[in-house]
Amino acid sequence: MLVTGKVLLDMANRENFAIPAYNISSGSMFNAVLRACEQDQAPWIVAIHPAELAHIGTAAVAGFIAAANSTKLPMAVHLDHGATFEQVMIAMHHGFTSVMLDASALPFDDNVASVSKVVEAAHDAGVSVEGELGTIGQMEYQSKDGNKTIMFTKPADARRFVESTGCDSLAVAIGTSHGLYPAGMKPKLDLDLLGEIKRAVGIPLVMHGGSGNPDSEVSDACARGINKVNISSDIKHAFYTTMRTVLSDPALREPNEIEPPCEEALIEVVHTKNALFSAIGRARLYR
Repeated sequence: MLVTGKVLLDMANRENFAIPAYNISSGSMFNAVLRACEQDQAPWIVAIHPAELAHIGTAAVAGFIAAANSTKLPMAVHLDHGATFEQVMIAMHHGFTSVMLDASALPFDDNVASVSKVVEAAHDAGVSVEGELGTIGQMEYQSKDGNKTIMFTKPADARRFVESTGCDSLAVAIGTSHGLYPAGMKPKLDLDLLGEIKRAVGIPLVMHGGSGNPDSEVSDACARGINKVNISSDIKHAFYTTMRTVLSDPALREPNEIEPPCEEALIEVVHTKNALFSAIGRARLYR
């Protein structure tokens, strides 16, 4: 069941859980996540970054949308970290039901203006919009843009941003970074700040860069107002670490022999994340 991001996240906001948004960069990864979420009856978001979209092609997105329309599981197809108005328009043209314009590196007023322009166009087409305020850190080279340092979201700014743009959800900076954390680093979320932001805006909040944070912190964040968590590095690490092991056998060359063990490793991570976000069994809420 293909729905908008707003449909998914508004329910999660009311019922106090988080929707997992899994970054997809291959058909094999998509099939594995869909299988795991169907087993868990967990609603989910197919998140695709512009670099991932360039890699898989828009024809693959049409397949994801067809799969969403043929399952009873509520799903949205989301443009993750769109950098320009043009990227957002391309995504909408190809059937994305949710888009993000990440203008968080711009001055506040420019961020507001850029997101407002997207909101106007997207809402006219029935598409949900995610904005970002504050900047997420960057641990390693990723396809997503990031910053070496974190600029925490200020509650008063978040209120002004939401009121000015009309965005449907807001990605906030509360102490996470994109990518896997290096050995010895102990990330810490500012959960008190999260609570202040939630009280200031009320709308669904989004966590980017949650890979490597302690499960207890992530679970607490979902209980305190995070309604969407982006997962990219964790599932890709599981998938491709397994693939390296599988490919140690030089005789293997067929994808139907190579990819299934990788999918199983990814599925284990998805089950864990779905439980962590309290998303298991929540599909029933949308029927």
